Amino acid sequence: MTFAWYGHLKHTDTALWKVILISWGIALFEYSLMVPANRIGSLSGMSGFQLKITQEVITLVVFTVFALLYLKEPFHWKYLVSFALIVGAVAVSFWK
Repeated sequence: MTFAWYGHLKHTDTALWKVILISWGIALFEYSLMVPANRIGSLSGMSGFQLKITQEVITLVVFTVFALLYLKEPFHWKYLVSFALIVGAVAVSFWK
C-alpha cells in the first residue's frame, strides 16, 4: 500500500485520475495477499489485535525504506525514538 498511497508524490505531473486508477490496481494486488495472510495468522492463533499491530509494524518498516530510498527524505533521530516506542507496544501486545 505504501507505493499505492505515496508513490505518486514524485509524479505530480501525472493526472490525478490516472494516479487513482494505478493506485487501485496496486492496492487490489496487495489486498489479495493481505486477506489470506490474515486468515493464516488467525488460524495459527493470532488475535485480530495482534494481526493489525503486526501489519502496522511491517507497514512502518516498508515505508521507512520507501521514504529513504524512493522519496529521498532524511531520517531524523525522533523517528528512531518513535520506532522504539512502537516496538515496545508490539512486545506488550504479544506478552502472554
